[in-house]
Amino acid sequence: MPAHPQHHNSSGRMIWLHRFTIILASSTLLLLVVGGLVTSTESGLAVPDWPNTYGYFMFSFPLSQMVGGIFYEHGHRLIASMVGFLTIILAGWIWFVDPRRWMRRLGVIALVTVIVQGTLGGITVLYYLPAPISIAHAGLAEIFFCLTVSIALFTSSGWLTGYSDPGRQHSPVHKDLALGRLTVITTALIYLQILIGAAMRHTGAGLAIPDFPLAFGQLIPPSWSWEIGVHFTHRVGALFVVFAVMATALHVLVHHRNKKELIQPAGFLILLVIVQFTLGALTVLSGKHVGINTSHLGVGALLFVTSVVLTLRVNHTRLTMTSTPETGGFAATSTTASSHSSLGANR
Repeated sequence: MPAHPQHHNSSGRMIWLHRFTIILASSTLLLLVVGGLVTSTESGLAVPDWPNTYGYFMFSFPLSQMVGGIFYEHGHRLIASMVGFLTIILAGWIWFVDPRRWMRRLGVIALVTVIVQGTLGGITVLYYLPAPISIAHAGLAEIFFCLTVSIALFTSSGWLTGYSDPGRQHSPVHKDLALGRLTVITTALIYLQILIGAAMRHTGAGLAIPDFPLAFGQLIPPSWSWEIGVHFTHRVGALFVVFAVMATALHVLVHHRNKKELIQPAGFLILLVIVQFTLGALTVLSGKHVGINTSHLGVGALLFVTSVVLTLRVNHTRLTMTSTPETGGFAATSTTASSHSSLGANR
C-alpha cells in the first residue's frame, strides 16, 4: 500500500531540518576552535569594546583592520553572530516542522543558551576577562555544542526509526544497566575535565607544571599553589577519563558488537581519547604551542559530544521498550512511531 503523501512531505521536511542541524553543529565546533585560538593567542581584549568593535557596528568593521589579535577576536564575534542567527532559524524550524513537544522545547533551550552564551562573551570583555566568567563562558559553549549535536541526532533517520535493522539480531541494550551507568559517568567525567581545563587555561596555570609525565621530576609536586593544584588535578582527571572511556568502549565492543549505532561512537571514543591525551602532553612539552593547545580544546569538545551521542543512543534503545508516542518522551520515535507521529502524519 503506498505511503500517505503527507508522510513523504513530513519526511522530506525532517531530512532538510536534519541537514540544517549538521550545519549548525559544525559551525558551533568552528566557533569553539576559534574561541580557543582567542585564548591561546591572548587576544581576548584585542577588541576592548562590546557589542561594537572599536566604535564600529560589528558587521561594518573594516576587514583591512582585522590584523593580529583583532583578527581572532573579531572573527570569533562574527562566527558567534552567525551561530546565533542559525540557532534562531533552527528554533523556529523545529517549532513548525517537528511535532514532538520535547523537541520544540529543546529548540527554545538552544536559543536561550546561545543568547546567554553571547552575553557572557560580552561580559568577559567589558570586565577584562574575569576568570569565573571566562570559565562559565567556556563551559556553556560546550553545553551549547552538546545541544546542537543532540538535536542533529534526534532529527536523524536512525533515531527516528529506532535504528531498526530486521537482518540483525537484537541485543538487549535496554537491559544492560551497567552500560547505561558507564556512559553517563564517562560523559560527566569528560565534562568535569573540560571545566578543570577551562579553569587551568583562564587562570594561567597551563604551564604551572612544566614537565611531563612527571611533576617537577617527581610523581607528586613537591610544593603547591593554586595554579599547580589546578594543573595537577587536570592531569589526574585525564587518567580517570581514559579509564572510563576505555571501560565504556570495551563494554560496547564485547557485549554489543552487533549494534552498529553503538560500535561506531565507541570506536571513535577510543581514537579521540588517545589523541586527546597525546595533545595534552604535547601542550606542556611544547610550551603551549598555539596550534597544539587549540587542537587540544577542539578534540576535547569532540570527545565530549561523542560520549553524549553514545549515551543518548544507549538510552534511546532502552526507552523505546517502555515509552509510547503519546508520552512525548525521547523514545517516541520507534519504527511505528516515526511513520505515524514523529514525522508529523497527524490525522
